[in-house]
Amino acid sequence: MDSQKNWCTKTWRGGHNWRSSIGEATEEALQRIISTLANKNDEIQNFIDTLNHTLKGVQSQISQCNNALENSEELLEFATRSLDIKEPEEFSKAARQIKDRVTMASAFRLSLKPKVSDNMTHLMVDFSQERQMLQTLKFLPVPKAPEIDPVECLVADNSVTVAWRMPEEDNKIDHFILEHRKTNFDGLPRVKDERCWEIIDNIKGTEYTLSGLKFDSKYMNFRVRACNKAVAGEYSDPVTLETKALNFNLDNSSSHLNLKVEDTCVEWDPTGGKGQESKIKGKENKGSVHVTSLKKHTRSGTPSPKRTSVGSRPPAVRGSRDRFTGESYTVLGDTAIESGQHYWEVKAQKDCKSYSVGVAYKTLGKFDQLGKTNTSWCIHVNNWLQNTFAAKHNNKVKALDVTVPEKIGVFCDFDGGQLSFYDANSKQLLYSFKTKFTQPLLPGFMVWCGGLSLSTGMQVPSAVRTLQKSENGMTGSASSLNNVVTQ
Repeated sequence: MDSQKNWCTKTWRGGHNWRSSIGEATEEALQRIISTLANKNDEIQNFIDTLNHTLKGVQSQISQCNNALENSEELLEFATRSLDIKEPEEFSKAARQIKDRVTMASAFRLSLKPKVSDNMTHLMVDFSQERQMLQTLKFLPVPKAPEIDPVECLVADNSVTVAWRMPEEDNKIDHFILEHRKTNFDGLPRVKDERCWEIIDNIKGTEYTLSGLKFDSKYMNFRVRACNKAVAGEYSDPVTLETKALNFNLDNSSSHLNLKVEDTCVEWDPTGGKGQESKIKGKENKGSVHVTSLKKHTRSGTPSPKRTSVGSRPPAVRGSRDRFTGESYTVLGDTAIESGQHYWEVKAQKDCKSYSVGVAYKTLGKFDQLGKTNTSWCIHVNNWLQNTFAAKHNNKVKALDVTVPEKIGVFCDFDGGQLSFYDANSKQLLYSFKTKFTQPLLPGFMVWCGGLSLSTGMQVPSAVRTLQKSENGMTGSASSLNNVVTQ
């Protein structure tokens, strides 16, 4: 019984599948028939439109012929009656009228060929001349995508040289288009990024150098496309080049109140914060003898925890270190140097009377001046009363017998323990400190009666790297300052 039931089930399923297959085939056949009928309907409709157009032309011709026939029959009847005229003058007059009317009769101006043709040859247009012109045209092919060679690309001295080549020779190339953008994304170049592509057009060669760049991003993406007189080709695969450099601003929150700080500029402001400074001094004198003890008992001016009065006010809650005060007209950079080689440049205003440029540990006290402690290194320019140019460290001074440059370049090799100062334009070495840095460094600046402007986001110049290698054993050092007079 069960086997008979199973056989019936299989038979029903087989029949169902068979009917399903027939249904699909029938549906496909119906679809083809419907498509054929639709095409035929379109063909018939087009033919009807053609007939209607032809019919209108024929109907107009029939109307013109009917009018001409009526006029001709009237003229024929008049001519027949004229034959019965007996008077010569009347007959001559009638004859002239018949002649004039025959000359103007429309029946003699009509074409008696129907405006219908089964082959439509009268509607054909001769394109032979145009066809010949098209056959003589030579179309330019779309240029292939160039290939950027990362090995031939060069990143140096805040310039980037990009080199590329065509996959095969193409003498129809007219120029190239180079596109670049900055990015901090360290993976493969993305189609969409936070910055837009910048375009350099009409490049005739297969190499281009972008100079005077500020490296304020870790990387730059590049891509190029070839163009002939007709069309631009596809973009090359983008490449990523590293453009890492030290970028920092001045830390306004910790600068002296008499300094006006904006990002990479600092200016002396003799009226800045006078009211606030007097209030602070009044509170300090009232609560403790902190300032007096610093002047009497500390050589460097660095506050000592042991000298802090128990009754003094608790330190104010700040987002950063205390501001520099007293005669320490100092401002530090907002980015610490903990490794690597870095370079930045400083330019002083022409009327600046006194300024210092260097580095310092984060522990530099708020009363400390650059170069007067063992935690700071600098070169100092003084144009007030007497002109001096000197290197300073740990309250020792070494006079420099060189002309003060228009712009000073600062090279810091943290791992190598070297701080060097250069003429930024000629790359002449001014002075070098050789030491071992044990704490993170901050760029430091002092200015009095004048102003300074900074240039950051710069790579170490090639000339400086070369000088570092060739003059490494001939530079001055911090130890050489131990034998000179103190200030």
